[in-house]
Amino acid sequence: MTSAQPHSPTHRLSLAIMTQAPRAAPPPAGAREEALRTLLATASDGGVTRIATRPEGDDERLLGQAWPFPSPFQVSVRTVSLAEGVDRIEARARRSLERLGLPRGDSLLVSNAADLAGAEGRALWDRLQSLKDRGLFRRIGFCARVEDGPTLLARRLAPDVVQVPCNLLDQRAHRLGVLSELRALDVSVTLSSVFAHGLLFGGGEALPQDLARHAPTLSRIRRRLAEARVDPMQATLAYALGLSEVSSVIATVASAAELRAVMAAAHAPVPDINWADMAMETPADLADASARISNAA
Repeated sequence: MTSAQPHSPTHRLSLAIMTQAPRAAPPPAGAREEALRTLLATASDGGVTRIATRPEGDDERLLGQAWPFPSPFQVSVRTVSLAEGVDRIEARARRSLERLGLPRGDSLLVSNAADLAGAEGRALWDRLQSLKDRGLFRRIGFCARVEDGPTLLARRLAPDVVQVPCNLLDQRAHRLGVLSELRALDVSVTLSSVFAHGLLFGGGEALPQDLARHAPTLSRIRRRLAEARVDPMQATLAYALGLSEVSSVIATVASAAELRAVMAAAHAPVPDINWADMAMETPADLADASARISNAA
């Protein structure tokens, strides 16, 4: 298969890989590992170079067993909670690299910006800086919501990278200038939650009870996309990849087939849509609910 061109949109994709589909029956022995190898090979052939991981479950170990060699991927690692202590955070970050089978990682991100705002925040950041200075990670940064004030935190800490949620339904990080402010500080911006945890893809019956009142609005947005002959995945990726301030966009996939669909959508022509018309009036409601959906999955 021919690799993607250097300026292909897939070069800005970062994959969060689900090695086990939620609530699915365990696959036959060896099938999950083979499926993961196929997914990673598809990513490499398609020009995807970034992988985003979390320190939960068995995902890191499975990825470490499935990398093509030499690995073409830049891997980001996230910290465990500060409640476990700074020493535990460093030990777990080192353990993540061991499980991934990597001598070093691309990025180490504090999973919750609130960990950096408390009394131990500076000690935590200094520990990450030490890991970077030792060459274990090329970059350090943090994950933050709009409500966390990522720009103020970035001014104080001078991170290399900041990960923030932003999507077609919740455009606050873009419309409030957070993305442009971070780029002005020479911070590399990664977008998460670009699919809004599937809120745009399902029907109204799939919404949590406290979001039922938003069903007509979501239905209206889906109808507008259908009238424009644009599927939701194409629209969500076109919006995210069209933000000039953004260096990478995280897409969650569970199979090579899903990844091929994501890459096809990323390469689709940019639709002629007024993105502002797609935003929800109360995106904070959706952000809170989508986080619950994600944690329950």
